[in-house]
Amino acid sequence: MQSTADHLADVRSRIAAACNRCGRDPSEVVLLAVSKTFPAEVVREAVDAGQRVFAESRLQEAEPKIALLPGSLEWHFIGRIQRNKVRRLLPLFTMLHAVDSLRLAQFTDSVAAELGLFPKVLLQVDIGAEESKGGFDPDTLRAEIGALLELPRLQIDGLMCIPPAGPDAKSARPWFVALRTLRDELRARTGAPLDVLSMGMSGDYEVAIEEGATHVRVGSAIFGSRRYRVDGELGAPQTGA
Repeated sequence: MQSTADHLADVRSRIAAACNRCGRDPSEVVLLAVSKTFPAEVVREAVDAGQRVFAESRLQEAEPKIALLPGSLEWHFIGRIQRNKVRRLLPLFTMLHAVDSLRLAQFTDSVAAELGLFPKVLLQVDIGAEESKGGFDPDTLRAEIGALLELPRLQIDGLMCIPPAGPDAKSARPWFVALRTLRDELRARTGAPLDVLSMGMSGDYEVAIEEGATHVRVGSAIFGSRRYRVDGELGAPQTGA
């Protein structure tokens, strides 16, 4: 039976191979080990194997877990962001991956000002126009990107997406291309770097890397199958947001 360390080594090897296929340096890709639903002792196995960047999607679960693990770790929040949780999220997480509206961005900016923080955020794009997923419609983002970039506290580092489900990893490729193309368009128009593309999960992260992903969100390929589902999963609608 393979250990967490074995799984991590396999994922890192696949990341390196994907980078080699498209002429990229593996150091350009940040592996987010998605530890949602797994207890701190399981996460610690990944830490012992050299993993330093983790992602959670549910604040109630993340807070005690983060407290139990080394303070040197980097945590990203990949869940749907509820306004009433923003004040607790900002001090805990290096980056928020799912800012999905101008209204939420404005509110987060105001809270960041109160806390004296300059948080890193990504703009979630509903690249497949799916009602079940949060995110900016691409045309709405084109119209609002100027207002978003003018917010004084938010560091908008790039875009993220979750492609529509498909029969295999290759079916996600057009959606990853679409996100990269949208990022390039916005970058050319605004001059903002927008360097981060958060796209690709356990089933398709290699394809995402081939299409420019800088951050891949990998959970089950590292930790194994989850025993239960939680609210607040990336892209899942949530009341009270």
